[in-house]
Parts: sequence; C-alpha cells; structure tokens
Amino acid sequence: MRKLFVVLLIILTLMDFSACGPEEPQVLRLATTTSTADSGLLDAILPDFEEKNNARVDVVAVGTGQAIELGEAGDADVILVHARAREDAFVEEGHGPYRRDVMYNDFILVGPSTDPAGVQGTPLAAEALTGIAAVEALFASRGDDSGTHTKEISLWESAGITPDPAGGWYNSLGQGMGETLTYANEAGAYTLTDRGTFLPMREILPNLVVIVGGDSIDTNQDPSLLNPYGVIPVDPAKNEVINGPLAEEFATWITSPEVQEMIGEFGVDTFGQPLFYPNAN
Repeated sequence: MRKLFVVLLIILTLMDFSACGPEEPQVLRLATTTSTADSGLLDAILPDFEEKNNARVDVVAVGTGQAIELGEAGDADVILVHARAREDAFVEEGHGPYRRDVMYNDFILVGPSTDPAGVQGTPLAAEALTGIAAVEALFASRGDDSGTHTKEISLWESAGITPDPAGGWYNSLGQGMGETLTYANEAGAYTLTDRGTFLPMREILPNLVVIVGGDSIDTNQDPSLLNPYGVIPVDPAKNEVINGPLAEEFATWITSPEVQEMIGEFGVDTFGQPLFYPNAN
C-alpha cells in the first residue's frame, strides 16, 4: 500500500510540473529600417536579448518612414530608425518618451564602374549629383520615404536640383535598399545607399563601385553623409497591447556597454571594418 502511495505521489508531482511547463516568451514588436536587417546585424545581436528576457522579437523591416508610422499607430512596441529630424518630431509629438543614440555609419553614392557622369572621387555628394543631373545619367532612387530616401532628397536640395521622374533618367522605385542596389547594378544607375547594406551585398553587385565616400567612413570627406540611428520606445498609452516594460528593456539593452561592443565588432572579421559604429555614450 505504501509503495502504491509513493508511486501515485510521483505521478501527481510529474503531472504538476508538466502542467506548469516553460513560461511562454514575451513578444516585442520591433519596427526598424531595412539596413539593420539586410546587413545581418539583428540576426547577430537579437538572440542575446531574447535569451536574457525570455522574449521573441518580431521584426518588421521597412523604410524609416513606415517604421515611424507603425510607431505612431501603436502597431510597434519600439522603433530603431535613422532619420534624426523625424525621430525628434516623433518624441516631441508624444509618440515616444525619449530617443537614445545607438550607432552610426555613413551613406555613400555608388554607381556604374564606367562612371558616365565622370564624378567618381568627387568629395561631396551634392556636387556629384549636380554632375549626374547635368548629363542625365541614370539614377535609382528608393522613393519609399525611408531614411535613405529622406537623405537623398536633402542632398538634391543642397545641389539646388529637383529631379523629375518624367525626364526618364531619374527613377523612383518605391523599393527597399537591397532591391534598389540590385536594380542599379543591372541598369547601370547611380544610387545612394548606406555602407552597412552595400558591403554585405558587394559580391553580387559587380557593376557598382563607390563614387562618393571612399573605402571606409574614415575616408568619407562629406560630413552630410553621416548616418546616425536611434531607438525610441513607443508610448504605451497608445493602446493596451504595447509592451512598454519590454520596450524599455530593449532600449536599455541595445545601449548597454556589452551590446555596444557587439555592434562595434560586427562586420570587422568579414569586411575589415564595422558595419555600424556604437555611439550610445
């Protein structure tokens, strides 16, 4: 009888543990620019956050404009983007409590190795764009309201030029960075890209070379091509599904010394330089 009691007790104990099971992971909805995903950075660092917080990060990689709109609508818990003026406006308008610096890289102008506009090595992007427009050389614009597209528009403004898609040489694609680079490579077009996306794709872009920006951020002579990224938790008052505490934890995690070191090391072994430079401090 005693043995039967012990067996039943063991069975009941095992049933209790089975019923409890592992705790379900929390879900964090991260809206971010395509460059953080296309470069492979998120794949490299997010497992650390997920393990430490028993969380699953659902990444929506779109243009910065779309990522900001997702945050404004409360359809993301946190955003990681690169259009500083729009990020500041996001916070000022009450969509998020604060913005924190995370990292930076730089924009570069790339184009066909034949360089039909004769602008390779020009120190400033606006000057190169002036030369491209003068001969109406083919130009591929993302045209997707992304951070890169926003920067491109500002560079055309600096050059005093309003490119017209009806002219035939300026193509507004409405595509992400990877698709735009692929188009430029196949069509023989110039385009603006962030270096962090271009370097991992370079082997499949044999017809494209760096026109403005040099071989690394250290040789980029155009200060207007600096490309900072910021993280902003979305105001949890927008709706009840926003995971405010986990978004705050993500902002703290990605700006922590440990993760900043991970960001600074990413890409060095493969490309001889980081794809992003940490600057949370």
